[in-house]
Amino acid sequence: MTWEITIMFLVLAGTVVLFIFEIFPVDKIAFLIIITLALSGLVEPDEAISGFSNTATIAVLALMILAIAMEENGVIEWLTSGVDRIKSFPLYIMAPILMFVTAGMSAFISTTAVVIVFVKIVNRLSEKYKVSSSKLLMPISFAGILGGSCTLMGTSTNLIVNAVSSNLGAEKLGFFDFTLFGTIFLVISIIYLTVTLRWLPWSKNKELVEDYNIHDYITRIFISADSKLVGKNIEETFLYNNPEISLLRLTRNNRIHNTPGKYITLRANDEILLMCDLKNLARINESEDLGINEEKYLTQAIKAKKGVNESEEKNIDIDSQIFVELLILPGASFIGKTLGNLRNTIMQNVILVAVKKRKTLVNLKERLVRSSKDSLAIKAGDRLLVETTRNNLNTLASIENIELLQEHDKVSHISRRKKYFSLIVLLSVIGLAGSGTLSIMISALTGIGLLLITQNLDLASVYKKVDWQIFFLLAGMIPLGIAMHNTGADMWISKELLYFLEGKPNYVIIGTLFLTTMLLSGVISNNATAIIMTPIAFAVAQGMQMDFKPFILSVLFAANFSFFTPVGYQTNTLIYSIGNYSFRHFLFIGGILSLLLWITATFLLTAML
Repeated sequence: MTWEITIMFLVLAGTVVLFIFEIFPVDKIAFLIIITLALSGLVEPDEAISGFSNTATIAVLALMILAIAMEENGVIEWLTSGVDRIKSFPLYIMAPILMFVTAGMSAFISTTAVVIVFVKIVNRLSEKYKVSSSKLLMPISFAGILGGSCTLMGTSTNLIVNAVSSNLGAEKLGFFDFTLFGTIFLVISIIYLTVTLRWLPWSKNKELVEDYNIHDYITRIFISADSKLVGKNIEETFLYNNPEISLLRLTRNNRIHNTPGKYITLRANDEILLMCDLKNLARINESEDLGINEEKYLTQAIKAKKGVNESEEKNIDIDSQIFVELLILPGASFIGKTLGNLRNTIMQNVILVAVKKRKTLVNLKERLVRSSKDSLAIKAGDRLLVETTRNNLNTLASIENIELLQEHDKVSHISRRKKYFSLIVLLSVIGLAGSGTLSIMISALTGIGLLLITQNLDLASVYKKVDWQIFFLLAGMIPLGIAMHNTGADMWISKELLYFLEGKPNYVIIGTLFLTTMLLSGVISNNATAIIMTPIAFAVAQGMQMDFKPFILSVLFAANFSFFTPVGYQTNTLIYSIGNYSFRHFLFIGGILSLLLWITATFLLTAML
């Protein structure tokens, strides 16, 4: 083993550790990889940045933009508009229908975009018709992944595997080259998932007040005339710089001040919205002579205010405030900010109460964060609890890549012309790419051009909604595959595998490659796994003088089929916490599915040799 290969393995090991423990965001890890490879001399400078111009990276970006256009122009919602009709169907009929529809759309539109739409649909069914969301979200996520594995444009992993293998000398995969295999895997999975519905949890459907223990933390206090707080600035009181107590809002004479500054002087009859537990509240009330009877305060405040009419009375009506839970989607502007940052910058008349951190492979429990002192950054999959008025719901719903997790029907004013034209463009892109007339990259870019020329796509919206983490992840990981080839690390690994597999039947060779790829994809992203494993698969096929295609397809499918953890695929991460799932649901239900597909794929792909 040469020193270059040793350094390459150290870089690989460091990359895997960073991905598993989520020490940095994936885009930051990608940049660190580029810098490390360039400084260590494992790649040339132009190779280090080649991922940004790679056809697969550009094709993935173009397909993400197309998916944004389909969502903004109402195409995805239009295609799923009839799904609500199955609300009266039994669960064992409803689930397969939703899985087939999700898979069919995911074969041609971004899996993440499609699954997010179905999360909204399931949430609506759960709210209105008491359908168990936990019985449906995992099957829908799995079906979206399986559907995306049916065509070359279905998922970024497929494009990456195709690009890396063709650069190494393998024949390019066609648009529908592996659709038959993907369909077989999909049918087996839908049957299996329908049978295992009984072992998925029932949705608890807890009220937000109960789920976040709001009554134990959110309290309105009234400053009486004889309170010790009267005449003091906020920074001079217990309200300032105490990690156990947060001042969320101050109401004075019907005027609301969200996150009031430290220099504001407190007055008699002020109402303060505090976040603290009952123990601290009892201590504060005893020492500061505060009133905590909300009904009493409301009456006194109305009497104290001369000339208050009914509309003004409604403005201070405590019941007009509601709690809303928001799901952070990939690409949201909130990502990377801390709870304290968001409290200072969130929109007017919206109070951020708490954040539920999503579960990870390292931390298998949700963490409820309330203190502004906590430095944990917001990530995709986290949920925010905010207090606002019903009038603000439409404004909240309009924030890009934020989903309201409550019954809320967004009014759509999208014209039919936009929907029809956008769908025609999508079908044209599929037709051109599927027939081989144009590559996926060129056909997708052509579709984007048509949408831009006809004013059916706004680039300003694209800049905000594109999941740039995926783009930078691909751009950073592609040089890693180049470095493996440059250093000979892929050949070294393949020689070791050839020695281990020498004399073994073909199904053992394919099965070993498939299983190794699938296990690796369970702890790091499917795209990263594909980039690492594709050169190895190519080298093994080359060393055994066998057809490259079964080996390439082994990596392609296996990188997508890591159903046994919630972190192997982005959609699993999103539904992990909102579906009330525990890690064991993925480990057992998803694990058995992965084993079934491993066995099936091993024999199907071996038959190609």
